[in-house]
Amino acid sequence: MAIDALDRVLDALDSGDAELAYRLGTQALQAAPGDAPLWSACGIAARLGERPADAERCWRRALALQPDALATHHLASLLRAQGRDDEALACYQAAADHGSADARCWVGLGVLCAARRRLADAEAAYRSALALQPDDVAALTNLGLVLEQLRRLDEAEACQRRALALAPGLADLHNHLAGVLARWPDAQHEAEAEWHYREALRLAPQDARHGSNLGALLYDLGRVQEAEQVLRAAVAQAPGLASAQINLGHLLLSVGRLAEGFAHAARSYALLPPTAVVPGFPEPPPPGAAQPWTGQPLQGRRLLVWPEQGHGDQLQFCRYLPLVRAQHRPAQITYASTASLLGLMRSVAGADRHIALQEAPAALATHDYWVPLQNLPLFCGTHLETIPAETPYLWPASAGVLRWAPRIPQAPRKVGLVWRGNPRHDNDAERSLPGLATLAPLWQVPGVVFVSLQKWAGEEEGRRPPAGQPLVHLGSATADFSDVAAILAQLDLLISVDTAACHLAGALGRPCWVLLPAYRVDWRWLRGRADTPWYPRTRLFRQARRGDWAGVVDQVRQALVDWRQGR
Repeated sequence: MAIDALDRVLDALDSGDAELAYRLGTQALQAAPGDAPLWSACGIAARLGERPADAERCWRRALALQPDALATHHLASLLRAQGRDDEALACYQAAADHGSADARCWVGLGVLCAARRRLADAEAAYRSALALQPDDVAALTNLGLVLEQLRRLDEAEACQRRALALAPGLADLHNHLAGVLARWPDAQHEAEAEWHYREALRLAPQDARHGSNLGALLYDLGRVQEAEQVLRAAVAQAPGLASAQINLGHLLLSVGRLAEGFAHAARSYALLPPTAVVPGFPEPPPPGAAQPWTGQPLQGRRLLVWPEQGHGDQLQFCRYLPLVRAQHRPAQITYASTASLLGLMRSVAGADRHIALQEAPAALATHDYWVPLQNLPLFCGTHLETIPAETPYLWPASAGVLRWAPRIPQAPRKVGLVWRGNPRHDNDAERSLPGLATLAPLWQVPGVVFVSLQKWAGEEEGRRPPAGQPLVHLGSATADFSDVAAILAQLDLLISVDTAACHLAGALGRPCWVLLPAYRVDWRWLRGRADTPWYPRTRLFRQARRGDWAGVVDQVRQALVDWRQGR
């Protein structure tokens, strides 16, 4: 009987003899080819016996005969182990559609949806898992991670606390709770986040991720020396951990140790898998004929420069193209730009050819090397004293300046404003202002006309500003950075939060004042300085304490008075 055969297969599996189990199962299937549980058991035996193709065949046959949660999970796990995540997602989705998914399948579906930034689908999947199994720790903590990304911090914290209460000995759960606690802007939550990171490290000292996360928090809190010690220990323990390398790199860059900092940043990028995609950033290059450039001689070689970071990074580091040409003398430099920057980037010196990012994968085959844009400072030997700080190195097209001129207000002082950054940026909650109303004191300064360059989040405020804050809103009419550059060329000053606009102003050599948070301030603004070696005409205004934008705006208002009066 098939049941007896299944029992014999399971007994063989229990005894650890996967080969015997598979042989018994395949023999029994000759007499019972429609027995789905037997096919599923054969799949387990084949997987344990390191016969993945046979395991896949068995589980697919089992599922064709009878949808089943266990076979679904086994097949999806195999597919994920082979890097076939799209097929694994389809497998879990089929179980959900058939009504055969158990909590484990729903969690698997949620994980794959979250990896694709399908956060609403991921949330729904985790909630389906919890409807079946309310105390499923994996569903709870993964739901918390998704809610954190959705900025629903109260719900995220509740999920992580509940998961931790169910399994207080799991280091990852302390790590996940610490992550959401660190997002709250108060000392109590920060202290609790630190405690949980330290507890994760105590429970799993062999896992360098916990040291990396603790070091990043200490750095964000301004405890730089302590953070460096923790991060160096994490890097020494796990040199292949990308997060530890980038966290240490950013710390070193922020204190002006550029050569070492850029080296760690370059290592972190090299360690990322080809499938690693950061939301809002360009995708990494696919494997191709071109080799990564790590400083080899370039004479007679063709180099493709890949923009792996956001718009601000591209605007900041494109200055290195002429330096690469002068120092390394390649036969050709091709620079790939994201679409919104392509037109403007044609004005930068040093590149023989400019292409759109979508053309870059095909272009790899015609180049000898490729390099991430942010690695160029490393290979040009950059130190604080040798930053190529001459500006401008980008220029707006004269036709664009003429086209925008009629829309620029006629006033003694014209000041551009950007008060919100990319809402998808991980640090948007810290670096963006709550709203345009936060800048209201600036309207107390007479003789200044404000021009909004705001895009995306905040555009509606630009179109309909608060009472008493009249401004000319041009942001919604801009199509790309060429338009923004043409406008900035005709303004006297830009006041901006830390987003791409301030890098554009700096690259154009235009005066710019940047409003910076106290917590998680970006490395490139260094620490404690009111100026920046990257942009000679940029001035920095820093929060004295986390969340204190009112204090920053008051400093800017007084500076605007002095600037207006020519002091």
